[in-house]
Amino acid sequence: MTTVRKAVIPVAGLGTRVLPASKAIPKEMMPVVDKPVIQHVVEEAVQAGIKEIILVTRSGKSSIEDHFDSHYELEEQLERKNKTDLLNAVRNIIPSDVTILSVRQSEAKGLGHAVHCAAQVIKDEPFVVILPDVLVNNYQQNETDLQKMVAAFDQHSAAQIMVEAVPEDKVHLYGITDCNGIKPAAGESAAICGMVEKPSADEAPSDLSVVGRYVLPGRVMELLADTKPGAGGEIQLTDALDELLKEQTLEAYRMTGKTYDCGNKLGFLQANVAYGLQHPETAADFKQFLAQQD
Repeated sequence: MTTVRKAVIPVAGLGTRVLPASKAIPKEMMPVVDKPVIQHVVEEAVQAGIKEIILVTRSGKSSIEDHFDSHYELEEQLERKNKTDLLNAVRNIIPSDVTILSVRQSEAKGLGHAVHCAAQVIKDEPFVVILPDVLVNNYQQNETDLQKMVAAFDQHSAAQIMVEAVPEDKVHLYGITDCNGIKPAAGESAAICGMVEKPSADEAPSDLSVVGRYVLPGRVMELLADTKPGAGGEIQLTDALDELLKEQTLEAYRMTGKTYDCGNKLGFLQANVAYGLQHPETAADFKQFLAQQD
């Protein structure tokens, strides 16, 4: 049985890259086919064995919490009309043995600060961090990448950071891992000797960019408590991980699936196309529709 049972999902962002859609609706509630982005992410966590999900939120985001709560009037109406499939889809969003709770991030001070807001709930236990902007699609694979990361954490007792290869002209947009020249095969991990935030192509130690999935020991919360503001005047998770690297092994896990950045317009559209072509209710007609477009 896995030792990793908790996940932190920061959802306090303003969603400026998808304005005006996110002006009144949290970006995490924007739908990819028939589920909001946040539900896709929570289902990913549940598949990986997570039993307690901590949403790091702020004012104006209550609809995210409402989505995972019961809606008695809606359920009663669906039951009365014998719409069983819809009733099950609404009622069984998360399994009964999974708990979702929220903590507040009072002000935007960076990803590291957001993660540390959950310290009282995490305590000294290992935990997953999932950035909800990014969907990881493991369609028709036996295991998800996050499941494999959790298994690697249990096996190697080493923090796992999901990475994917990016084109050379894109490395300056991402955090890049240095694995001392080693490039793990997809689905495998390699020890990290350093991380560089948004390097130039000439300075990048590899093409392996950090994706937005982490499996971390509880020690990270202690390090975050002492982490000073870094890039952009914010408390960076990367800075705490650099400190952790001085104490123990960190590994880069190279993903097998595909990612879609739903935090920007193009990525959001790409996700809807990919998931729409996979959904049993929409796949056939949607494929036909796309084939007819210029």
